[in-house]
Amino acid sequence: MDAATLTYDTLRFGEFEDFPETSEPVWILGKQFNALTEKEDILSDITSRLWFTYRKNFQPIGGTGPTSDNGWGCMLRCGQMILAEALIRRHLTRDWRWLRGERQKEGYISILHAFIDKKDSYYSIHQIAQMGVGEGKSIGQWYGPNTVAQVLKKLAVFDTWSRLAVHVAMDNTVVIEEIKRLCMPWLDFERGACASQEVNGCLEGACALVEEDPVLWKPLVLLIPLRLGLSDINEAYIETLKQCFMMPQSLGVIGGKPNSAHYFIGFVGQELIYLDPHTTQSAVEPCENGQVQDDSYHCQHPPCRMHICELDPSIAAGFFCLTEDDFDDWCVHVRKLSSCRGLPMFELVDSQPSHLINTEVLNLTPDFSDSDRLERFFDSEDEEFEILSL
Repeated sequence: MDAATLTYDTLRFGEFEDFPETSEPVWILGKQFNALTEKEDILSDITSRLWFTYRKNFQPIGGTGPTSDNGWGCMLRCGQMILAEALIRRHLTRDWRWLRGERQKEGYISILHAFIDKKDSYYSIHQIAQMGVGEGKSIGQWYGPNTVAQVLKKLAVFDTWSRLAVHVAMDNTVVIEEIKRLCMPWLDFERGACASQEVNGCLEGACALVEEDPVLWKPLVLLIPLRLGLSDINEAYIETLKQCFMMPQSLGVIGGKPNSAHYFIGFVGQELIYLDPHTTQSAVEPCENGQVQDDSYHCQHPPCRMHICELDPSIAAGFFCLTEDDFDDWCVHVRKLSSCRGLPMFELVDSQPSHLINTEVLNLTPDFSDSDRLERFFDSEDEEFEILSL
């Protein structure tokens, strides 16, 4: 942190406030803590999250592009953080803890390598920025939550180690059948069985895949872009938003304030707890043995907090389901939200409503002559979520 250059956002905090001593429960990514008796546990849990910030002096993006994302990459860094949390759940479990100065597990090192600021890392700033061009965003342009969700979905296809199923739920609607098709592609939902045929006494098709690979469910990363008001968050959504942080499947929320993105990981009382990417640090080069000087990838000061009413209404909520049982349990939690006070943030349905277009079949390449239509389709900053005829 000695080489860090503080930008306008972090300068406002000066000395970071200590975590409040309060009897109100503290929720961090689905876990409840007591601030009076578990303060060290809270800080250890937060420090263990991967913290991605602005970096400088990395390889030029695209070979001739910028060597720093200062001033434009905050939402891209938040996207990295929410996906990194999913990889930690996938490979290390929710209870994993980072200990400064200790030799880290190979799984952790592999996760960190996926985000190093190099063109060949799965989820590097280089990959996100260049993939964003296909979503109508030029390199160096600020992203919204929905754009970064769409980009992460495309990049995850190349991550053969994690083998994640990333689903971006559009139109405030999560369709259970769509997700189960994605996470269990070998099932023929119309026939209620594996889609396969027997040729010369051998199974071919989906059931053959099941026999070769005992994993029957691809771990799910569910990202839900939402707009919870017009210029300000509608207070009717606040309770349901807080409930999302209480679910064990929670990956947190990416959002923030206009043109200033944060990664929200929990809340205490009426304050949101978040990791702030607005600190510029030098790019890190892995050692010859593959180890990484990783202190700068973990926030080792008390986390930032802000009143929930300051939240920009454009957000994307994330959830991780390692197994089908996890997803079924998440559905139960969501359906219980309908009985709590406050407006539901999104709808959970069994099958695709007839009025919705299946976004998977749209040709969303950068060949559109009207880039404004791409912007409208992908960015949840818009006032409405209607899908236009393309």
